Amino acid sequence: MKFINPKIDFAFKKIFGSPQSKNILISFLNALLYEGEPTIKDLKIIDPYLAPKIQGVKDTYLDVRAFLSSGQKVIIEMQVLNVAALEKRILYNAAKSYSLQIQKGQDYDLLNPVIALTITNFQMFEDSKEIISWYVLKEKQSLTDYPESDIELVFVELPKFHKKLEELEDLKDKWMFFLRYCDELPEIPEAYEDIPEFVRAFEIANKANMNEMELEDLERREIFIQDQIGARQLAFRKGEAQGRTEGIQVGQLQLLMLLLSSRFGAIAPEIENRIAQLSAEELQNLAVAAFNFNSIQDVATWLDNLYSRR
Repeated sequence: MKFINPKIDFAFKKIFGSPQSKNILISFLNALLYEGEPTIKDLKIIDPYLAPKIQGVKDTYLDVRAFLSSGQKVIIEMQVLNVAALEKRILYNAAKSYSLQIQKGQDYDLLNPVIALTITNFQMFEDSKEIISWYVLKEKQSLTDYPESDIELVFVELPKFHKKLEELEDLKDKWMFFLRYCDELPEIPEAYEDIPEFVRAFEIANKANMNEMELEDLERREIFIQDQIGARQLAFRKGEAQGRTEGIQVGQLQLLMLLLSSRFGAIAPEIENRIAQLSAEELQNLAVAAFNFNSIQDVATWLDNLYSRR
């Protein structure tokens, strides 16, 4: 057997966000959020994975979203690269999902809690040894919870997980092992064979069960990620030659151009020239804003507004 890499966001959504993935996602969330207890009884996957909709990838949001039977909304995202202002984007997306639940004039009691679960393939909090970090609103001095802590941020850092197959103790361990090593396994491990949710997850992840279009899109996504890694390495080398500050800005510019071109295609020279004149801070602000743009015209409008304020 050959399995797809669930750390690629495209593959992650296919495994956990397909119409037939409900029981898989329930098991996954109960394991990571509730220590394996059956806290989540039911859920509804929002915007499920559909092969024709994923085609081309760049115009598709690849996170997994679900409404729990408790009324909570969960946003699950697989993040391969540590991009600029990632922490701000995660918080912004969670706050946006929370606020968009009601319209102007509606009662605030209609707001339901939002959990943003982010799985990273890099160490996000290097000063902490914890694999799973959970952030909520607390009082600064006494650390008591805010009465309505309706936005919670949960992070799972896969590089901090080092257990071997024979060392797995519970569902949480098994899901983290699945995420980190699935594409390296030659077959379904014996420890997983008696758990229906894992058997189904491996079936979905089996490349033999994917059509040609899906395999092409998966390969395209993997190439895009490798291009981003290559751009970072190039920026680092330039940084050594040109000086750290200048090198960082060159890297920011290259990564931003990769992001924009992957989403919107070829970029007009005049827009590219205007972007090249931005400061490091302005490049970072544009990178954050670009995640909510729908076309290259939105980029042009953002630049017009910025230059008009100078």
